[in-house]
Amino acid sequence: MLADEGITLEKSTWLLEPLLVKPGVLTARQPAEQERKNIEYGRAVARQLARHDIGQTVVIAECACVAVEAMEGTDAAIERAGQIMHSLHGDAAALSRALTVVKIAKPNQDMRFDVPVIGLKTIEVMQAAGASCLALDAGKCLLLDGQKIFDTANTAEIAVIADEGKV
Repeated sequence: MLADEGITLEKSTWLLEPLLVKPGVLTARQPAEQERKNIEYGRAVARQLARHDIGQTVVIAECACVAVEAMEGTDAAIERAGQIMHSLHGDAAALSRALTVVKIAKPNQDMRFDVPVIGLKTIEVMQAAGASCLALDAGKCLLLDGQKIFDTANTAEIAVIADEGKV
């Protein structure tokens, strides 16, 4: 309708390009083999859910889906996954079954209105929940706190990886 009136809407990220996640392993620690398997599985699950506009984040442990993001948001889904793992296995077992968080963009993500976002709080929530790896879509997720995210992830030994949908 706006286009019919000659109004062009730009991507909301056009001034935020430096905050979009770059491809590659973004932390000192590389994802372990099990984390890479979790990422591959998590991307497949998340892509199916995103097609139906359910959510953009899944939390995986040993190639099993522990939590799916819905209206509550990414951080709440991660917290819930940590609570589930703790209630099922206790502290020792939960640490041996570290969680992998996979956050993707929807297949037809309209970057003019809705952009996936990760902030410093997400890394802190991951650490508290026992998550050890975060996978993102390169170029399609804003990092609100810039380098602080990677510094905090490095301190917590959380691997952060971004790619174009491949592990």
